[in-house]
Amino acid sequence: MCGIIGYIGTENAVPIILDGLKRLEYRGYDSSGIAIMNNDGFTVVKQKGRLSALEELVSRKPIEGFIGIGHTRWATHGEPSDINSHPHLGNQNKIAIVHNGIIENYKQIKERLEQKGISFVSQTDSEVIAQLAESYHTGDIVETIIRTANALEGSYALGIICLDEPDKLVAIKKDNPLIVGVSEHGNFIASDVPAVLAHTNKVYYMNDKEIAVLTKTGVEFYDMDGEPIHKEPEIVTWSLDRAEKGGYEHFMLKEIMEQPRVLKDTIQSAIGDGDNRRIIESLDISRFNRIVITACGSAYNAGMVAKYVFEQLCRMTVEVDLASEFRYKDPIVDKDTLVIIISQSGETADTIAAMREAKRRGATTLSIVNVIGSTIARETDYTLYTIAGPEIAVATTKAFSAQLVLLYILAVSFAGKLGKISKETEEKLLEDIASLPDKATGMLERIDPVQKYAATCVGYKSIFFIGRNIDYAIALEGSLKLKEISYIHSEAYAGGELKHGTISLIEDNTLVVAISCCERLYEKIYSNVEQVISRGAKVLFIGNCIKAVPGERLEIIELPDINELFAPSLSVIYLQLFSYYVAANKGLDIDKPRNLAKSVTVE
Repeated sequence: MCGIIGYIGTENAVPIILDGLKRLEYRGYDSSGIAIMNNDGFTVVKQKGRLSALEELVSRKPIEGFIGIGHTRWATHGEPSDINSHPHLGNQNKIAIVHNGIIENYKQIKERLEQKGISFVSQTDSEVIAQLAESYHTGDIVETIIRTANALEGSYALGIICLDEPDKLVAIKKDNPLIVGVSEHGNFIASDVPAVLAHTNKVYYMNDKEIAVLTKTGVEFYDMDGEPIHKEPEIVTWSLDRAEKGGYEHFMLKEIMEQPRVLKDTIQSAIGDGDNRRIIESLDISRFNRIVITACGSAYNAGMVAKYVFEQLCRMTVEVDLASEFRYKDPIVDKDTLVIIISQSGETADTIAAMREAKRRGATTLSIVNVIGSTIARETDYTLYTIAGPEIAVATTKAFSAQLVLLYILAVSFAGKLGKISKETEEKLLEDIASLPDKATGMLERIDPVQKYAATCVGYKSIFFIGRNIDYAIALEGSLKLKEISYIHSEAYAGGELKHGTISLIEDNTLVVAISCCERLYEKIYSNVEQVISRGAKVLFIGNCIKAVPGERLEIIELPDINELFAPSLSVIYLQLFSYYVAANKGLDIDKPRNLAKSVTVE
């Protein structure tokens, strides 16, 4: 949510910052802006709407400078507008800032500054930071930032430049992601690695309340007492082309098609000779009497699938909680609880809060994340990494699939350690999991039926997804994908719940997507299919145990055979493609759906 890029070096900062903002578009935004410092002071250009509008403004009146900051804004305080866009300046035009996050005490600070005669031009909480910093500034920008940060309550990632110290770009973070990149021609701050990868693969991951001071030739880190900190850079192992479309029309389609490789790499990391395997083998599940999974959005849906797998294999109580609700429900977790935290970015604000609450109550925490060095990865007791590479589309696909296979392997390992399954069964289950990449490859070579059916679904106002048992859990994800990118109202229901109210919504030509990969429950879900067809619905039936034949109101798409516990990894691929092609046929901005952000870093 929102994006920051900053540069100081020997090259013109403008094209570097604009390119970095392009690579951060996936985070979601409604306006953008840049501030460039040169001999004439600050030149600030801001524009509501897409980044192309900002680029057009800059092209009309070219600017140059060797230091600057840029921002893509997703409105929280104040409507989307040119004035509310970042960067923000103080009254004396000495300090410029870009900010991600939310300042919870901004009203109190603003009132105090206004009483001193300082006037504000925007409705944002972010401008308060610039005005406060300028009111504190006496010549040393690091001292100014320390004093300012100590006065702020909430979350922030900040990039700051000051006319009094034109050779420095300063950054600080708390509960919001920020990295520092270093290269031969200059140094960078950014919200995420793709923004700087065209220039360097050497990055520092900042911890909360660390201050980075960048110059043209280097970077130094300080704590909140102004004392130097030693940090080692990390090398990003994936190349820039992994963050490019590679000939596909949208990142989402590219990332769907990458899933066989992602599945293979992630599985190998957990059952081959990888760090994930060593972490899984080191976990003593016998220490715990229950498992709690907490996450948001698609990661929560992965947890819902995992609940069925863990409980069936381990015969252990598993609870799945929305991270946004976790710390407000007085959760029952203690030293005997394993809390599994799932987040693609590792920076999801609600999930971070849930993780910290679990740790406060004495629970052991295990995270599944896709971003090395992220807050959740650093703060949990154990971390498993999905080997998905950069995921650019807002709607997750390959990272979700990688989360699922790690959860499967974790459940199989735990069941073996607990003596709930034999060694032979454990090996067979792992073989089934290892077969998923090849089965996914075969599915992606036969996408025509999904594509053709989706083309007939553009006009629907509401679509329902149903399933039984673990098929219901993956129906939740299919429904979420559709509503995220197609803007069609969608809900997922356990098939047996239709008769408890939902069936009243079924009318002529309603579309129902039914999932059937649990053979023992086939007759049950098929009964639900017949019930909705008899009331005028059309049904898309997806599964690997379907005995019905297609008809005027029944379309069938078959899946490869697989153990029902792992079938969600296959059914989700066609659910993703269905959502993608429905949205594509509507001509929508699939990679950047309205009002959504890739990484939700505010509560």
